[in-house]
Amino acid sequence: MLEIAYGAARAGIVAEGAGLKSFEVGGVPYVETYEDEPPMGCGAVLVPWPNRTAGGRWVLDGAEQRLDVTEPARGNAIHGLVRRIPWDVVEHAGSRVTLEARVAGAGWPVELRTSITYALDDDGLSVSHAVHNTGSGRTPFGVGAHPYPRAGLSATDETSLSLAATTVLPLDPATMVPSGPAVPVGGDHDFRTARLLAGVDLDTPFGGCEPVDGLVRHVLRGPAGAVEVWGDPDFKWVQVYTPADFPGRGRAVAVEPMTCPPDALNSGVDLLWLDPGRSWSGRWGLRPLA
Repeated sequence: MLEIAYGAARAGIVAEGAGLKSFEVGGVPYVETYEDEPPMGCGAVLVPWPNRTAGGRWVLDGAEQRLDVTEPARGNAIHGLVRRIPWDVVEHAGSRVTLEARVAGAGWPVELRTSITYALDDDGLSVSHAVHNTGSGRTPFGVGAHPYPRAGLSATDETSLSLAATTVLPLDPATMVPSGPAVPVGGDHDFRTARLLAGVDLDTPFGGCEPVDGLVRHVLRGPAGAVEVWGDPDFKWVQVYTPADFPGRGRAVAVEPMTCPPDALNSGVDLLWLDPGRSWSGRWGLRPLA
């Protein structure tokens, strides 16, 4: 594990998949962690698409592309191409670490290079992504991350969640891919005002995330801590997942910043595009709150 530190803050990053394994300040954890293999996508980096691609198939310039089906129970390709490969360590010193990886594989015709930098400072942990088109054609892509933030030492069911999201995307429960366009949030899907997570069961994509002071902001707050999950305006989507059986924790919550929704390679919604030789960058992070 690659460790970085700044004052009382510590974070751990794994070289395989470049995922976030731990983040704490003064010994207080602000993400869920694990022992050996990351459970339930914990900490994963999701490039060149987050979430699911229906049937593992999409079309680029009229040609069908066939991705490996990595979620066979539902028939989907899930969470991109880089979360189970070794990344190269470019820099590792003090409070920051940078890793990079080649993005290529079955069903992905335009090669990309991606990097990620984790850095600690007075505001917490920032995570900077970059994607560079090293191929010969224009390509769409998306970026996401799969942290399980926690409100310090608070129990999940004693924690409230607020989201910057204004829409929710309906899903087919059998495949977990979109069954229609996004609709305005309401009722059980309205987290614009903080709601307690007790009794909440979600594996749900939310969109229309509106920046405040230049950043998209989602907040978890409990009786023993609070944390903000922030992102640049390109992170217009967030997946919220509330498993009951996270190893060593039980009830947990994933708050996953994403630049596009599930199955965006087919819907085209909020895809990012890169011409050959061009690059994109974006940031998200975790900020402990008083």
